[in-house]
Amino acid sequence: MSGVLEIRNHLLEELELAVRTSEGLIRRIQQEQWDYRPQDNMRTLLELVHHLVMIPASDLAILQEKPQPEVEKLETSLADVRDTAALAEQFRRNFEAAKHYFESLSEEELLHKSTKAFYLEHGAVQSKWLIEIVTHTFHHRSQLYNYLKQLGHDLNFFVLYS
Repeated sequence: MSGVLEIRNHLLEELELAVRTSEGLIRRIQQEQWDYRPQDNMRTLLELVHHLVMIPASDLAILQEKPQPEVEKLETSLADVRDTAALAEQFRRNFEAAKHYFESLSEEELLHKSTKAFYLEHGAVQSKWLIEIVTHTFHHRSQLYNYLKQLGHDLNFFVLYS
């Protein structure tokens, strides 16, 4: 296996870690906590989880150059979902779809196929998009962890890596 494909696999493993540990955090949420908002200018817990769960799907749609209305519809598709198990399962499905896409690309496509988001002037290569999805997911996983800590959940660093 080439070094490029090994790096792709390492990035997908890291994304899977972020998804798996986020699933565990999501399953801890109690129904009465969904409206929690740490500050007026921040998302509610429900909005944060919906956004986190949809990152692999919405970012995949963006990098595949789907039009803005289609991406927006996708991003709001969970608006009424408050079931933690259903949200965790949807996150897993979204991850698997993104993983399948990246595994279907050749080394050449990973390194050189450029696609452009509807909100950008310039495109990015697929490997860069994968890095974006990984970092975006970890960013919001961290927010979720902090929200739950602020709500009094008994969490420690190890739940982020187990």
